[in-house]
Amino acid sequence: MVEGWAVQVAEVELSSTLPRRWAHTQGVAKRAAEVSQVLGQDAGLLAAAATLHDVGYAPRLAATGFHPLDGARFLRDEHEADERLVRLVANHSFALLEAEERGLREELASEFPLLEEPLLVDALVYCDMTTTPDGDRTTAEERVAEILSRYGDDSVVGRFIRRAAPEIFGAVGRVEAALAAQPR
Repeated sequence: MVEGWAVQVAEVELSSTLPRRWAHTQGVAKRAAEVSQVLGQDAGLLAAAATLHDVGYAPRLAATGFHPLDGARFLRDEHEADERLVRLVANHSFALLEAEERGLREELASEFPLLEEPLLVDALVYCDMTTTPDGDRTTAEERVAEILSRYGDDSVVGRFIRRAAPEIFGAVGRVEAALAAQPR
């Protein structure tokens, strides 16, 4: 089962070296379970991507210092992971905008093209951006504010998150609308 494999990989890479990142990852995976009903057969793919989205932060994997790219390369090269999964990890939460800030946009875009699956991409944004660093539920607005306060307005991440905020809020809103439209 892909999700079980994803948990094993993420736990090995994050739990001992980055326990707070591991707590965030576990919270993002919980959000994925909550939105699975709107994804049908892609629910397992979302669960795996949610579990692995930050694996590139692991110190041994941080080749470029840009976690979406480092994580995607690790999953592709060391695990021969599913291409859709690798592309989701590489591009999670509007990573192309941050890649641009880091001078890595062309590298990311050519190596890991965006998936043309809007609800799946939005669902991963929703899971990531409604989860605190400690794994608790939050709003996208609070999460963006927390990221800005942690990194600062003039940092690479601060510039990226300010640019990405409207896209993040849009993605979260679309997932919330899809969830609200589900029969109870």
